[in-house]
This record gives sequence, structure tokens and C-alpha cells, in this order.
Amino acid sequence: MSKKNNETKASRWGKRAVVGGSKQMADEMEKKGSVEEIVSPIRQIVRNYRERKLAMVALFIVIAMFLLVFVGPLFIDNYTDIYKESLMQNMPPTLSLMSVPDELANDIKMIDSYSNFSVGLSNSGKVYVWGSTALGTTGKDMEDIPEEILNDKIAYVAAGYDHALAISEEGKVYAWGANKLGQYGYFDPAEFPNIVSMPDEILNGTIDVANIKKVTCGYQCSAILMNDGTLYIWGNKNTYANIDKFVGKDDLVDIDFTLNYIVGVGKLRNGVFAGQRGLYDQYHATFTDKAVAASDFLNGRKIQSIAATCDNICMLLDDGSVCYTGNFNTGLVETPTLAADEDFISLGAGARHYTALTNKGNVYSWGANVLGQADVDENAQGASDIYVGSFQSYAVDESGELQGSWGYKGAIFGTDKYGANVFHRIIHGGKMTMTIGAIAVIISTIIGVIIGCISGYFGGKVDMILMRVTEIFAAIPFLPFALILSAVMAQMDISENAKIFLLMCILGVLTWTGLARMVRGQVLAARENEYVTAAKAIGVKESRIAFRHILPNIVSIIFVTLTLDFATCMLTESSLSYLGFGVNYPRPTWGNMLNGANNSTIITHFWWQWVFPSLFLAITCICINIVGDTLRDVMDPKSDRDK
Repeated sequence: MSKKNNETKASRWGKRAVVGGSKQMADEMEKKGSVEEIVSPIRQIVRNYRERKLAMVALFIVIAMFLLVFVGPLFIDNYTDIYKESLMQNMPPTLSLMSVPDELANDIKMIDSYSNFSVGLSNSGKVYVWGSTALGTTGKDMEDIPEEILNDKIAYVAAGYDHALAISEEGKVYAWGANKLGQYGYFDPAEFPNIVSMPDEILNGTIDVANIKKVTCGYQCSAILMNDGTLYIWGNKNTYANIDKFVGKDDLVDIDFTLNYIVGVGKLRNGVFAGQRGLYDQYHATFTDKAVAASDFLNGRKIQSIAATCDNICMLLDDGSVCYTGNFNTGLVETPTLAADEDFISLGAGARHYTALTNKGNVYSWGANVLGQADVDENAQGASDIYVGSFQSYAVDESGELQGSWGYKGAIFGTDKYGANVFHRIIHGGKMTMTIGAIAVIISTIIGVIIGCISGYFGGKVDMILMRVTEIFAAIPFLPFALILSAVMAQMDISENAKIFLLMCILGVLTWTGLARMVRGQVLAARENEYVTAAKAIGVKESRIAFRHILPNIVSIIFVTLTLDFATCMLTESSLSYLGFGVNYPRPTWGNMLNGANNSTIITHFWWQWVFPSLFLAITCICINIVGDTLRDVMDPKSDRDK
């Protein structure tokens, strides 16, 4: 075997001696390490970068952030910067607004909701609460149901903005939650004169449960309507200015709450009563139809029931149709068109939407759909009953089992003081912050490269003048000067987009000095190279030598500086917006989303409004800096990665 191998080697040596070396030999020598691998500079940079695990993680995070803020908005439907929802203000992170407890889901008697928590009642008389149950800064939690309620058998429940009611089968009325403004019905009249108290017969006694027609709650107000038309109502006068018009009423067949008014239907069933003439006397067949006087529109038809959102009222008529009165926003899902033999038989309202059940068992939702309130669950069809919460709807079968639910589940990062989704604003705010940072860095790079190249290449008086100008700009206290310019800009009669563009220019014009000095130093060293002398010898123009021959040789350093300056510009924009001199509400940036962090209440009780934006800003800037530092190392052939 050894002899054969020797002969083979000898024959191969002879072949190489006659015809020269071969690729095979080169490959063999390369395997033995005799020949150094030849790779392009870019490939070597990529290889060196990939060997650094922390840098790879940082790069992945930066790419993910860019995709999130620039591609993410395409997947967020119905987002607007000016969106506000008063009933969802300062809601903590949760996705549980539709999480009906398992024990209740198979035995539902009723479900009610007015804000960001829901109250449910089982057929066995047990009370359940779910959703965002903490009541802001009050320290109260709606999940803390009083023991006396848990130990009693409950017949009715209702949920308000920050309180809830429960009525036992014996007629005892319970309340829990906030009680600062008379939600429970009892208080000190000397301390709170603008509150209507609970009637004494209920406060000190019981109510005839068999005669109850409806129990409902509004914004710090509660009402119990009896079958004989008697109304018991109590709560905060400041939230409903017309509450006195309903105290002592005994001729109502229905009642409900808008955001600002109490509304009812009298026994004549020929209009909506609010205690104020002309307030609800114009009716619409749909949201967009022309208004018609109530008497002409009804034309003898009677109102069976009403359901009120925050802005308007829907009336179910005795012919199975519906009509509306009140104020209407744009972009609403229109009233469904029913078949000739189909009628509405049950109607409910949330904060901005309606849900109804027909005699065919079909379930429809319409009105506002910003939070998915009108996207009916296909499993809901064929239901025997419906329950409508503030931003959710539930369909139940004959046995009380939950058949389908749809609407708003909550916000993964909570909501801000206006009720807007913090996560959605972080995504759109990141897009604005990164855009401002990127354009500002492009402006500063253009200025810095031009001045640095000219100064370094030509030298002499040109260098002296340009460097003195650079020193003047560098001596300007950046943040105070930017604040002054932003304050002046705020007084100018220009659009918000123009102000944002000027902000980009301000950031760019004030941040180029460091890059200019660095480029000047690199050009000073590069202009002594032989290729520059050769270019001069053959008559190449000076400007072409500076920008077409020298500049490409220092572009890697410029790119690294650009990366690091990008993070700096993002932080600067965020600082200006945080201080109120940058981009202003309602347009979000990561900076102006933090401007509530100087409030001790927000820091303590509403932490999610500043923690999440600050995390996104900090993580993004740190990762960009890691990427920039790593690029600087891997692009420098003299660097030692192991040191």
C-alpha cells in the first residue's frame, strides 16, 4: 500500500514538473493551511461581525424595531392620533376584558358593563367580576366583592363607571367600588350637596324584586325601574345635570344613561324624555338619514325600549324596526338591513355601539367599530339572548351557556390619560422618532462631510476659516439653543408637518461639528497617499480628488459615525418632545409619550404610560450604539477583537 502511494505521489510530482501546478494542488495546500484564504473586505467585515454574539443580538433588535415601527402600522386598523375614549382612561395592561369566568360561562343569567370591568350573575345567584378591575388612584378593586354579597343569593347586578350594584332575592340593595360621590346612595349632605341620595325605602329597607323591570348604572349614578313605572335614582348631580328631572318619576317604561344625560320613555311611548325640551325630538332612520320630527317619524308607532350609547340613543319600535336620536360621529357601521319577515326583538347598547337580536335568532352589531365592537362572532348566530357591555357583546343560548363574544379584549400595554392604546402609540411614535432622527442625521452628515473634506484637503486659510466656524457651532450650548429655536418655531403660523421638518433641520444643523472634525483628520492623512499625488499629476480636478478618490476611502468611518449619531438624534428629539418643545400631542413620539413621567401620580399609579415608551427608546438607542461600536471595530483592520 505504501509503495502504491509513493508511486502515485511520484507520478503526480512528474506531472506538475512538466505541465505546472494545478488547482488540485492549490486546494490541497489550502486544506493544510499553506495558503491564506482570500476574501473581499465586505465579506471579512460580515464574518467578523457575525462572530460577536452581543452585536448580532443588538442588530436583530434594531431590525425588529425598524420593522415594528415602519411595517407594524400597516396591521393596525382604525388608528388615529386624535383618538380618545373617556371610559378607558388610564387602564392598566390587560387582555381580560372579555374573559368571562369559566364558572359563569355555562350558567349566565346576566352580564353588565359600563367602563373597563364587567359584572356577571349566574342563575345560582353568584356574582362575578372580570376585566380591568382596579379603580385608578382610589386603591379600590372591583374584584373585592363584599362578603355580604358573596354570602347572599343575588337576583340583579349592574355595573357603572366606578361602582356596581347587586340586589338580593330578598330585595336588599348592595353596592361596592368607589363611593366618594354618592355612588352607594348614602353620604354626608353637608359635605356633598350636589348628590341625590338613595330613597329611604330602599336605603333602610328592601325592594320588591318581583316588581323590578330594569337595574342600570351610569357614570357615578344608579337607577332601578319598577314595572309600575316608579323610578328610584341616585348619584352625582355633576355628571348628569338633568337628574332632578327624574327624581320621583312614576310614569316610565324604560331608562338609560348617555355620557351626559339621563334619558327615559314615558308610558305614552311617543318620545324620549330628558327633562329638556327639544333635546331629543329629531329622529333618524339610520345614522346618515335626514332628521325628521319625532311625531312625524313615529306616525303612530310606539317605542318599546331604548338603548343609549355615550352620544346617541337607539329606539326599538313596536313594528320591530329601530331609529335614532342624538349626535353621530363619522365612520360608523350602518344599521343592518333585515329581511322582510325579520324583526328586532332585543336591543342593547355599549359605549359606542349597538347589538341586537332578531326573531330569526340572528345577532347584529353596528355603530363604532374602532375596537372591533361590530365584528360579530360567527358562533353568536342562533342565540336566545344577548348582553352588551361597554365595548363587548355576549351571545347566550337557552341554557345560559356563552355562545359567542366579540369586541375589545384590552390593551397589552394599557391606555394613556386619553384612553388611547399605549402600544399603538408606541409603534406610531417610534416611526416618528426614528424618521426625525434619520433625517436629522442625514442633514448633519451632508454638512459635516462637505466641510470636513474641503477643510482637510485644501488646508491653509480655507481650513482655518472652516474650523473656526466649526468651533463656533460646537460652542453653542445645544439643548438650550434648540429649546429657543423650538419655542420660536411654536409661535410661527405654520403647519405641524412644517414644524416637524424644521425640528429635523435644527437637529441636523446643530450636530455636524464632530463628524466634520473627524472627516477633516482622515482627509489630512489620506491626501498624502501616493494615489492622490498620481491623480494630481494626471490633471484630475481638486474637487474630484477630494470627493471621488479620498472620500470613498473613509466612508466606513463616516458610516460608523452616522450610526452612532442616529441614536444621539433620537435621544435629542425625545428630550425636546419630553420638555414640550418638539413634536406635540396628539402626534406621538417616544419623547412626548414620556412627558407625564414628571407627575408623581403617573409614576406611582400609571407606571405603564412611561415605562414601556422609555424601554423602547432605551433599548433601541443602546442597540444602535452597540451596532455602531462593533462596526467601528470590525471595519478597522488594526483593531484586535480579542483584546
